[in-house]
Amino acid sequence: MLILSRHAGYKYSGSTAAWAYQALDLSKAKHVFLLGPSHVDYLSGCALSTHSSYATVFGDIKLDQDIIKELRATKKFSTWNTDSEMEEHSLEMHLPFIYKMLSRQFKSDIEYPMLIPIHVGGTSSAAERLYGQILAPYLADPTSVFIVSSDFCHWGKRFKYTKYLPASSSDPVDYPPIHATNPPIFESIGRLDRLSMDAIESGKHQEFLSNISKTGNTVCGRHPIGVIMAALEVLKQEGKISGEDNGQFNFIHYERNEDVKDINGSSVSYASAVAVL
Repeated sequence: MLILSRHAGYKYSGSTAAWAYQALDLSKAKHVFLLGPSHVDYLSGCALSTHSSYATVFGDIKLDQDIIKELRATKKFSTWNTDSEMEEHSLEMHLPFIYKMLSRQFKSDIEYPMLIPIHVGGTSSAAERLYGQILAPYLADPTSVFIVSSDFCHWGKRFKYTKYLPASSSDPVDYPPIHATNPPIFESIGRLDRLSMDAIESGKHQEFLSNISKTGNTVCGRHPIGVIMAALEVLKQEGKISGEDNGQFNFIHYERNEDVKDINGSSVSYASAVAVL
């Protein structure tokens, strides 16, 4: 099973995360993979942690050293710099949700599935396919759960993204008109996000990449999303996913922290999606 959800502050997006986590089935889980983007440092591939556990306000979550060792053995993963790991919030903001879900499902922390955190950098489409190939066998394992961390559109001058999608066009322009009412800016942002979500729901890795290229949508977890979409494509090609809807993300919740009405405003969008193999 897979979920995709946000990593912003709880007061802004905690309810969005709740939509994803209430749908998460951990009954068969032995391994929890958590993929998040880098906001702190740059890397072109993926990195793994050197820590043995992550702390939360509720308790510690152990890291799965066996699987981390297997991934290192591919020689395709770098080592995550400890300083940037401490500063990175894209994985951290998920940890309390993961712990609480585990505590509800299992009687003792000794039984808790272990965590495999993966730090995803600015991967190319070829790199996403490579990591998708590596992770596909783990994704196919019914005892594995995957969580992908991403916010959606970061809109406003402070984010250097002010694209506007007129009602009469499918092509965004760089700036909204002075009096943008057709549609209002916040509805344009919603439409831009919906195009990205449609591309993710298509299950086609290249379609998602093309959407990001065309719209420039500032989906900060686009690379972890791309890795997982590539992994899903591998499983479909190998016949390990059957059924029209299996292995397809389905978005179940979407919101913005504010409805922008003029060029001086800003907002961040949040979404939750679920996929079942």
